Amino acid sequence: MKFLDQVKIYIKAGNGGDGSPSFRREKYVEYGGPDGGDGGKGGSIVLKAEENLNTLIDYRYQQHHKAQRGENGAGQNRTGKSGDDLILKVPLGTQVFEEDNKTLIFDFNKKGEEFVAGIGGKGGLGNTRFKSSTNRAPRKFTKGATGEEFIIWLQLKTIADIGIIGLPNAGKSSLLAAITNANPKIANYRFTTLNPNLGVASYDDKEITIADIPGLVEGAHEGVGLGIQFLKHIERCKSLLHLIDITNLDLNDSYQQVKNELKNYSLKLLEKKELVVLNKIDLVDENTVKEVINHFSKDKNCEIMTMTTLEKDSISKIKAKLLSYVS
Repeated sequence: MKFLDQVKIYIKAGNGGDGSPSFRREKYVEYGGPDGGDGGKGGSIVLKAEENLNTLIDYRYQQHHKAQRGENGAGQNRTGKSGDDLILKVPLGTQVFEEDNKTLIFDFNKKGEEFVAGIGGKGGLGNTRFKSSTNRAPRKFTKGATGEEFIIWLQLKTIADIGIIGLPNAGKSSLLAAITNANPKIANYRFTTLNPNLGVASYDDKEITIADIPGLVEGAHEGVGLGIQFLKHIERCKSLLHLIDITNLDLNDSYQQVKNELKNYSLKLLEKKELVVLNKIDLVDENTVKEVINHFSKDKNCEIMTMTTLEKDSISKIKAKLLSYVS
């Protein structure tokens, strides 16, 4: 399934049905009075958050959405049937913006949450409504009201407990696959991950939702590499797991590159709790690992761990530690 986290759509709520100008016509009733019923209400456009969705791709191919019109009123004081609401399902974490793509209207944070984006028009009044002591045969009736119509933007910001960040090829996808039920693409080249991936890790009868975003390179905020457009998917995360390849020549430089890109995107990302994990320790000897940790840990205010995805004990320790970062 393709990933899409932003889309513009047109929505149109249903118009209300027209009122009826009917008069009672029955055998042996010479002057039957007005009996026109009201029109039905138009259907509304309702957005609903679905936990099992993780992309807006469906709205890429269908961008116009119209709810059902209300039926017209009829004789014998019959009210027209109301139009059905149109339910548009969106992923949990979707934000709704006005046409300017800046003004936030609604933010879906809970499963099953609903938002009426366009209200259906009211039904028109039948001529029975205008009967009075001075006007016993009114021919007046009203048309149904027009349903609301808007152009709106949908933006998806993934909701996860932990966000995995790091340079390309640091092993983020391998880590996600090792500790969760996700199946991201894994290969030994840069930018294997082109879209955010979500997975759920289970440990000690508890679950942690983890998001893996494409790697950040120096200058990403200026469009280098895949840019920083995917950083919005870790804005809602409680904590960050900063993964670094221990075989890199300069770990401090690798660490600072990513931190600078976070800073250029939003200072709020720097305020999140951070766990630094040095990956691929199976590729270097134990003495080198100790030396690297001693040198790298200077002037760092974050917790530092080491791991390899090839050892189950290593994976279990990471899972256990992550629990403390979401509680």
